[in-house]
Amino acid sequence: MTDTEPPLAPDDLAHRLTEVFDLVGPLYRRVQRKVEQSAPIEGLSVGVRAVLDLLRDNGPMTVPQMGRAQALSRQFVQRMVNDAAARQLVEITPNPAHQRSSLIRLTDEGRAAITAVLAREHALLRQVEGDLTDADVTACVRVLTKMLALFDDVEVG
Repeated sequence: MTDTEPPLAPDDLAHRLTEVFDLVGPLYRRVQRKVEQSAPIEGLSVGVRAVLDLLRDNGPMTVPQMGRAQALSRQFVQRMVNDAAARQLVEITPNPAHQRSSLIRLTDEGRAAITAVLAREHALLRQVEGDLTDADVTACVRVLTKMLALFDDVEVG
C-alpha cells in the first residue's frame, strides 16, 4: 500500500480477498499435482515433501510441532513421517524435553532429496512470466500472511 492509497473498506476488502481465495485453492492443488508428477526421481509425496522441508528449515521437530506449523492433523503428519522414515529420509530420535514425543530429524538422504526437489521447483518458478517486482511479491506475502492469521484458531484435527 502506498501513502496515497487508503485502505479498503471492510466490505470491499472482503470481496477482494474472495478473489485471492478463488485463486489460492486451484493454485495449491495444481502445484500439489505438479510436485507429485515431477518427484519420481525422489519419489516424494506432497506430504513427505512438506515434512522434509519443515525439518530442513527448522531442524529437528516433533510430529505435533510439524502439524501445528503446517495446519495438518498430527495423524497425517505421523503417516508422512512414517513414510519418510521407511525410506530412511528421516530418523526418529528420543526427545530429552518430552519422553512421549520423539524428535524427527533429516538424514543425509532426506536432505539430498529435499534439496533436489527444491532445486527443481526453483527452476520451474523461474519461468513465471511478467514484470513482477519485489514490492509485488512482498504485498502478496503480506496479504496471505494476514489471511492465514485470521484462521489461526481453526483446529486441524
